[in-house]
Amino acid sequence: MRCNLVPGMNLKLPLVLLLAAAAAGCGQKEEPAYQQSAVIMSVPALVKVYGAPEAAGKEIADAILTEWNRISGEFGFSEPSSQLSVVNKKAYGEWVKVDDEFLRLLMLSLDYYRLTGGAFDITFAPLWPIWKDAASTKKMPAKEEIARALTNMGSNYVQVDQARKMVRFLKPVQINMGGILRGYCFLRAAQMFRVKAPGYPVELRLGSNVLAYGKKNWKYDVTDPFAPDKVFGSFFFDEGVVMSSSGREHFVQIEGKLYSHILDLKTGYPLDDFSSLVVYFPRLESENFLASAVLAVMGKEKAFSLLSKMKGTAAVWIDGSDKESVLINGASGARWQKSRKLF
Repeated sequence: MRCNLVPGMNLKLPLVLLLAAAAAGCGQKEEPAYQQSAVIMSVPALVKVYGAPEAAGKEIADAILTEWNRISGEFGFSEPSSQLSVVNKKAYGEWVKVDDEFLRLLMLSLDYYRLTGGAFDITFAPLWPIWKDAASTKKMPAKEEIARALTNMGSNYVQVDQARKMVRFLKPVQINMGGILRGYCFLRAAQMFRVKAPGYPVELRLGSNVLAYGKKNWKYDVTDPFAPDKVFGSFFFDEGVVMSSSGREHFVQIEGKLYSHILDLKTGYPLDDFSSLVVYFPRLESENFLASAVLAVMGKEKAFSLLSKMKGTAAVWIDGSDKESVLINGASGARWQKSRKLF
């Protein structure tokens, strides 16, 4: 697997060696850590290595960010030279050869399509311009417009020949695997750590998602969907992964009502009565790891039912009224604490 840097990507922002920083609101000092940041897949990425000298911290951060940029470059929808872009350009009407990694990610995406009954669909491209225009004009799209877009979608039109490692489209659809790529970045990081353990606790952030490697008292703050400057509550754990799917991060107001930016791709409309879903996993062991976006489109009851069967998981679902439902599985090791609201 190649780990080359992708030309043109905004990979490295200034390096920072955090020796000691005063914690907000108190006199405690933050544990020394090496930090390196970047912008990947259009979201902030961070590698923070606790207790490491600069050389060791830099080696770890360089390896992780290089790998994440490789993933973005090879499978990103907006990357014109990515393998995915080549497939989108050529696969309607002809077979296109893909590599093993692309095939695994595509098959995983198609499994999620079947698992959610079509609510998670990597062929969602026709819907985005419609809702982008609705957000701009603050007017609801016409039902006919949504219906027309849905006729040009469907992962069932993506045909795969696994033996020959080839893909083709039965209709002129476009695929976008962005819904699982952030989870896949964490999976690759976990695999890299198993091959060469870093020897230090490492915090990885990609957008609002976090992988915490190494035994430590970790804390993940869940932002209040209706007050982005406030903490709704926090998960406490000693190691693991937290995946967040927030419909209010980029919510839109249309005709006086707030709508989630996460679409139910089975109906073509934003998820109803949904603000955020934050899921804790004690570890990543396989590519069956579920992205929170996949769970969100299933709805709370089905998502919690599935998570209840997964050992050690925990989750908080925040609805459209800013009320939470919490799931803590037995032997989870994670603890949820709701923030006290100050009036």
